Amino acid sequence: MGVSMKGKLVFITGASAGIGAATALEFARHGARLLLCARRIEKLQAMDAELRDAGAAGVFSFQLDVQSNKAVDVAIAALPDAWREVDVLVNNAGLSRGLKKIYEDEVQDWEEMIDTNIKGLLYVTRAIVPGMVERRSGHVINMGSIAGHIVYPNGAVYCATKAAELFISDGLRIDLNGTPVRVTSIDPGMVETEFSSVRFRGNMERAAKTYENVEALQAEDVADAIVWAATRPAHVGIQTVLMTCVAQASPYVITRGKI
Repeated sequence: MGVSMKGKLVFITGASAGIGAATALEFARHGARLLLCARRIEKLQAMDAELRDAGAAGVFSFQLDVQSNKAVDVAIAALPDAWREVDVLVNNAGLSRGLKKIYEDEVQDWEEMIDTNIKGLLYVTRAIVPGMVERRSGHVINMGSIAGHIVYPNGAVYCATKAAELFISDGLRIDLNGTPVRVTSIDPGMVETEFSSVRFRGNMERAAKTYENVEALQAEDVADAIVWAATRPAHVGIQTVLMTCVAQASPYVITRGKI
């Protein structure tokens, strides 16, 4: 039998929009308790009623920027006792900045991607996984990308952060071997969310061109894959899910228009 999410505590980082928000809603439909964090606490609060109406057994939201190790440690330490024993950790917080050649790129953009996509993932993992090992139960699901498998032009640093995520997932899985704790990397291609508007710092016209004439993946498609991985029978380890829309064969081989 598959693993039931009813009453399980699911911790999702970067849960205020896009894949994070869709994942929270899908776990809510499975009756999970939701521990949600993001930088934009007001967006998390606005989701509360919908998540409860969808079937969430409980919702606890808090503000957190995973780029700060101290902030992660303080926030996790401050959680009420009822919200400490995480069953499923979804390391979803992440971003991309810019689309330039390395020798023309902005150093600040590198810092932000590395601090969020790599270091933030590590900080949260370090804070949560020891409890899973102690309880001999848990599942870590990391949000990767096709960019971690194939480098594309003008995206070297972002691609490097997602390659790091994939290797961190693989390494964590090896380190956890001998325990029942599972590790999964969900690696989508083009997903139509706020991703491109964040990458281009609010330039909506440029962001829209990313998805022009393509039936891209939606956040709900990725959320479905995340919950599917989490609900496999306890002896089944889904290591990596690489998923794209049908129109995308690789990061730079995309058919636009009807196919």
